[in-house]
Amino acid sequence: MKKIGIIGGLSAESTIEYYKILIKEYNKREGGAASPLLIIDSLNLEELVNLVREDNWDEVVSIILQSAKNLEQAGAEVIIIATNTVHKIYDKIQEKIDTPMISILDVTAEAAKSMNLKKVGLLGTIFTMQSDFFHKVFREYGMEIIVPNPENQKFVNEVIFQELTFHIVTEESKQGYIEVIKNLQEGGAEGVILGCTEIPLLIKKEDSPIPVFDTTTLHAMAALEYALR
Repeated sequence: MKKIGIIGGLSAESTIEYYKILIKEYNKREGGAASPLLIIDSLNLEELVNLVREDNWDEVVSIILQSAKNLEQAGAEVIIIATNTVHKIYDKIQEKIDTPMISILDVTAEAAKSMNLKKVGLLGTIFTMQSDFFHKVFREYGMEIIVPNPENQKFVNEVIFQELTFHIVTEESKQGYIEVIKNLQEGGAEGVILGCTEIPLLIKKEDSPIPVFDTTTLHAMAALEYALR
């Protein structure tokens, strides 16, 4: 198989989930004690979060690009950025490196398109929900993105940064997220994107009244499929 490089640490909890998914799925296919070839370059979440808040995307590009080059030098043959928000600069990174990357946006859009959906809700960090990079990609696939109201956006964001980033999972927050999803459904959403790689720690498909798109699993599985081709 090809060696998978992961730009991780954004957060560590979601990077752990990527690692577990890749290990489990590869072993399921290969059996025995088989495990995939992986390299993780783990970054400082606090640094990146502060840069995003300051709207300093030039420095974000610089840090992510260096991480991608670190992975290239370590032998990675395919690279993934294990977070949604940083995919705002995905194209800028891909054009500056030779190693192919897999976009979390495209694999999620393809999954929603396969179900013939037209309108999809988006949960994520407040930056992801208020930015247009998900909207742009989904429009290319013939779909519309809708997001929660400002109050619900604040709640979703606070749970991510105050709880899920530290693997704190509470029933109260789960029920709150379910209510947000129901509100999106009332607004016409036919499915919901868990557009932050920590959200699947809290929300599973059985928790939602509409189909759930777990970006962490979709992205990890796409990387594995590519590596095995």
